[in-house]
Amino acid sequence: MFTFPIYCHAQDTVKHLNAVEVRDRNSSDFRSMNQVEGMKLTAGKKTELINVEQLTVNKSTNNARQVYAKVAGLNIFENDGSGLQLSIGGRGLDPNRTSNFNVRQNGYDISADALGYPESYYTPPTEALKKIEVIKGASGLQYGTQFGGLLNFEMKQPDDLKKPLEIESRQTAGSWGYFGSYNSIGGTSDKLSYFGYLQYKRGDGWRPNSGFEAINAYADLHYHISNKHMLGLELTHLNYLSQQPGGLTDAMFAKDPRQSNRSRNWFAVNWNLADLEWDFHITERTRWQTRASGLYATRNALGYRPNRPSQPDNGTAPRDLLKGVFRNGTLESRIIHRYKAGKQENNLLAGIRAYYGRSKEAQGYVQNGSGPQFSFADETSTDMMSDYEFPNMNYAAFVEHIFRLGPRLNITPGLRAEHIRTRAQGYYRYRETDLANNPIIDTLIQENRSLPRTFVIAGVGAGYKLNTDAEFYGNLSQNYRSVTFSDIRTMNPSFQIDPNIQDEKGWSGDLGIRGSVGKVLRYDANVFFLHYGNRIGEYLYKTPNYTVIRRRSNIGQADIYGLESFLELNALQLAGYTGSDWKLNLFTNLALTQAGYTKSMIPDIQGKRVEYVPLMNLRTGVQGAWKSLKMSVQLSALSEQYADATNATDGLYSAVNGLIPAYRVADISAGYTWRRYTVEGTVNNVLNAAYFTRRATGYPGPGIIPGDGRGFFITLGVKI
Repeated sequence: MFTFPIYCHAQDTVKHLNAVEVRDRNSSDFRSMNQVEGMKLTAGKKTELINVEQLTVNKSTNNARQVYAKVAGLNIFENDGSGLQLSIGGRGLDPNRTSNFNVRQNGYDISADALGYPESYYTPPTEALKKIEVIKGASGLQYGTQFGGLLNFEMKQPDDLKKPLEIESRQTAGSWGYFGSYNSIGGTSDKLSYFGYLQYKRGDGWRPNSGFEAINAYADLHYHISNKHMLGLELTHLNYLSQQPGGLTDAMFAKDPRQSNRSRNWFAVNWNLADLEWDFHITERTRWQTRASGLYATRNALGYRPNRPSQPDNGTAPRDLLKGVFRNGTLESRIIHRYKAGKQENNLLAGIRAYYGRSKEAQGYVQNGSGPQFSFADETSTDMMSDYEFPNMNYAAFVEHIFRLGPRLNITPGLRAEHIRTRAQGYYRYRETDLANNPIIDTLIQENRSLPRTFVIAGVGAGYKLNTDAEFYGNLSQNYRSVTFSDIRTMNPSFQIDPNIQDEKGWSGDLGIRGSVGKVLRYDANVFFLHYGNRIGEYLYKTPNYTVIRRRSNIGQADIYGLESFLELNALQLAGYTGSDWKLNLFTNLALTQAGYTKSMIPDIQGKRVEYVPLMNLRTGVQGAWKSLKMSVQLSALSEQYADATNATDGLYSAVNGLIPAYRVADISAGYTWRRYTVEGTVNNVLNAAYFTRRATGYPGPGIIPGDGRGFFITLGVKI
């Protein structure tokens, strides 16, 4: 369904006439983005858009390998079956909590700290989403400097609801005690549109000691002051508590991937977001949008996590507590203008950003039982390992312009100027022990580090239409990623931080073709190249007392390149069927990636493969429908990959290094709609494959984090 206002231009006025509504029963669940999409310019860029409302997947559990099945080249960490956190990467970027993407909701930041700690502990429920936008690599000019690009969750919009009151309720039950309840309300009355939801979910988890409970609430109000002015207010709250079963060694995984010897490990998140938006249609051709958003959030991680996952927890040893408080505020203002030069319409986009964050991190050991008690008994004791405050500041301005040089060719250059000041104030405790674990060094080190830098990055994209159904596209853009809190200081028995760690710099590019062949075939194929000039990674390091530990530092130059392709075939159209009752589509999403370290001053790094980059990443499936009955079958298949830059194959006693074997996982989903009622069912991991996607260095490990086994889920829904 598409709804859009019709504009009438007369002396720079805008009049809203009656809306025209177009419904398409067979609208696609996946496409590339338009050259101008809202307040974004995407001409010449590698873009993907997921129409979430059209998906036949397990929405209640936010199953990422199903939701993102058609997005090329994504590597997905599967930490648990709850879907509370999203961890995706691609093109050689670490998937952990999607920290290498600029992650947004309706266009504003939702991560802990966009510069200092760009990890996303909050993920919007798939049931509340309208679409997901992905702009790879070159989005840094508009949205920030991350190597991965932009990931934007667009919630269901109040203005799309044309009735005064619309209610939706979805109840899901599933394996391992899973229950999810999603309930939303929305509508439009005169100048006011509103939408809100409340989601509750809980479960016991596939492994012992992996239960969770979460509450997520959201409210969005749009008030149309006039035909030109709209004010919007969004409020988001997430609170969850989960038990973490810990990591496994290779031997433990081979014996029983469901086992757990950690009953005292807990993780809690409280996430609160607010956004105030002013949207001003200055004229029919000019729109100005200003947003002020803020975050107040906490994250607490508690557990017994020695660097030997096989070591049982006797219930009396101290637990490691990591507390985080994240506070930030952002003001962003952007203006988009379209104008004609000769016969061609061009587009100009410019904007500014001001950001201030003041987050805190504290870590230490506590003797406080076995439950989720997230407090230090004495913040001045020798059990405190670190206590930091991170005042961060960022000012930025950008401009991009689509120049259309005739009906076929467009070129989009852009510039972004950045001023970043990253600070770290606090202390950490430096300890070293002998082989019998007796302390030989115990020193408190005070730090007050400030790192201001100002720079300009540039990029350019281009597109050439072969005809109305096919387009060549290409882009080249500089990338930049500042060091994070975790890069500066996190105490962990499994690794240490290089005190001289520096920002990452590089550039990326795409060259591809996309389009369709009638209604039979849709395609998008591109080659890409990503140059990492100063990549941060981890490697094995021998301390002065000959203890071998894991160390995080700038480990060298990496070049990542490959092919990304997406094909979707309408099998019935190919066979000559033109009716609307039946539908049968086959899709293939294949990425082939080479990723290696070309230079490094660290032994055993140069010439090795970049970690978490499978040579082959294949997701394929079949989607069928008969009238209101829909069904999909999906297969995810990834080749082997390494967990660290030295390409160690054996996990040894800590299991944080080593090979991640190739794996294949299949899922089946189906749905039926009758009038206002819906029934959906999913079988995750149909073949009950034993596999894992990551070796965690810290939480939720350390060690191997197994993927969930076969699970069954059923959803009953009603919309009034």
